[in-house]
Amino acid sequence: MHLDSKIYVAGHNGMLGSAIVRELTSKGYHNLLVRTHAELDLTNQRATRKFFAKEKPDIVFLAAALVGGINANIKYPAQFLQENLNIQNNVIEYSYKYGCKKFCFIGSSCIYPRNCEQPMREDKILSGPLEPTNEGYALAKICGIKLIEYYHKQYGFNGINIIPCNLYGTNDSYNIENSHVLSALIKRFVDCVDNNVNSITLWGSGKARREFMHVDDAASAIVFLMENDHSPQIINIGWGNDISIKDLAVLIAEMTGFKGKITWDKSKPDGMPRKCMDVSKMINLGFNPKITIKEGIIKSITEYKKLKALM
Repeated sequence: MHLDSKIYVAGHNGMLGSAIVRELTSKGYHNLLVRTHAELDLTNQRATRKFFAKEKPDIVFLAAALVGGINANIKYPAQFLQENLNIQNNVIEYSYKYGCKKFCFIGSSCIYPRNCEQPMREDKILSGPLEPTNEGYALAKICGIKLIEYYHKQYGFNGINIIPCNLYGTNDSYNIENSHVLSALIKRFVDCVDNNVNSITLWGSGKARREFMHVDDAASAIVFLMENDHSPQIINIGWGNDISIKDLAVLIAEMTGFKGKITWDKSKPDGMPRKCMDVSKMINLGFNPKITIKEGIIKSITEYKKLKALM
């Protein structure tokens, strides 16, 4: 990557895509190429081919995806599988055909088996059954990873696969239908405090454990790895430690000033029992995250309150 490389960030309006744009800009990359969904529907093969044939980007970050929390994944598995497959297939194929010099595919920690050995190492992918509640999304991401591997093997295509842990932070979604667990908890606790509600019921048992990384740290890791890693290997990014959903809820409750009762609805699914990443590859390559979960939550609470004030 060079500072004047033509860099296409697919999904630049999303949480991770916008963070990648901020990181690239802060480092002096100035030839950035972006398109809104209205301008370019990446599920449309003809439109995607036309875009790549015209623009011929040197570098591609694929941060565009249909994403959502456990509720959305349960309700719309076909949509999560089909739309993400279409996006990935189109962007990878035409990146290769029109001369992309380096490609970044961004996966998800849900690609690991439901009962994966912890912490989850990159070589454990496809070693067991997936978590049923997000199987559609996970299958799409696994196909994307394999497509990058196979394009490298068959055509010499230069791509890397990066697997982030659960992300949160700036430009996150606070729509309960589509949001992930951390942002959903922030919204619910802040709203309870604002509305003087003194009780809250949360999904599951609270026993499931998750690893969280602020999106700005994730973007820094992704750009760092694109600059410094030149192999098609799969690389986990995260902190390498996790927290139970119950402890996370208590932490957010304290930070938002919620003093009411927290009840757990055990009839609702927990998802995977635990998702903690082995990040030794990332650390050995020279990257360490900086934003602690407490710092990140404080920042996210402030951002949600500002967003809410504008509604």
